[in-house]
Amino acid sequence: MLHITPHIQIDESELSERFTRSPGPGGQNVNKVETAVQLRFDAAGSRALTEDVRQRLRRLAGRRIDSAGVITIEAHRFRTRERNREDARERLTQLIRQASHRPKTRIGTRPTRASKERRLDSKRRTSAKKRGRQSRPSEE
Repeated sequence: MLHITPHIQIDESELSERFTRSPGPGGQNVNKVETAVQLRFDAAGSRALTEDVRQRLRRLAGRRIDSAGVITIEAHRFRTRERNREDARERLTQLIRQASHRPKTRIGTRPTRASKERRLDSKRRTSAKKRGRQSRPSEE
């Protein structure tokens, strides 16, 4: 069981892992051992996620999610399979945790009278500055 938040737990059966040869560090060992992890999670079919979390997750995942709603996270930062596996799971956890927070709705406000006056005063000063740069035809 992968614990995301107190309300969201993902069952191990919903995760699939594939190990490949890593392009990262490892010396001569990199050519022999499959240490990179490709973690796949079907967000669209998961029972652990609510619909609004699923929609935010689709937006946050970007190119890591395919059209079927499967998130793929590749981890090859470390030399060992176990560390890469932990890294991939932690990145998935962070992504889902971030999607579980409902964004605060913006409350529209009006500019104050003083801020309007400051803006207009600034525009007048800029206009006067630019007017002063203009060349005037000489009166001869």
